Amino acid sequence: MVLVKNWTDLNAWQKAHQLVIHIYKITKTYPKDELYALISQMRRASVSVAANITEGFHRETKKDRLHFYTMALTSLEEVKYYLILSKDLEYLDIKKAREIYSLTNEVGKLLRRWIQSQK
Repeated sequence: MVLVKNWTDLNAWQKAHQLVIHIYKITKTYPKDELYALISQMRRASVSVAANITEGFHRETKKDRLHFYTMALTSLEEVKYYLILSKDLEYLDIKKAREIYSLTNEVGKLLRRWIQSQK
């Protein structure tokens, strides 16, 4: 069993951080007129996943921790929608969309396991 001393030790956070990096890289290629719309929304939602895991880790009560982890999951679902929209608007090719969507699923599984372990 791995001892989790800090939020950076969490596999869910590590994968969520990778997701943020991917989102930032792909949105650099989006049309400039999406800068304050889809680009901003995707980036904010992806950052929110990792940030809420971080914040939840440092909360004092179980209720507070679980609240932030749940918020991370809802932000993750938001990212999934933006990936679908990006593909449908042809800002993202199907291969890249599937690759990143797969990463969102992995983050979700890891985060759900972490949540269960904290209950």
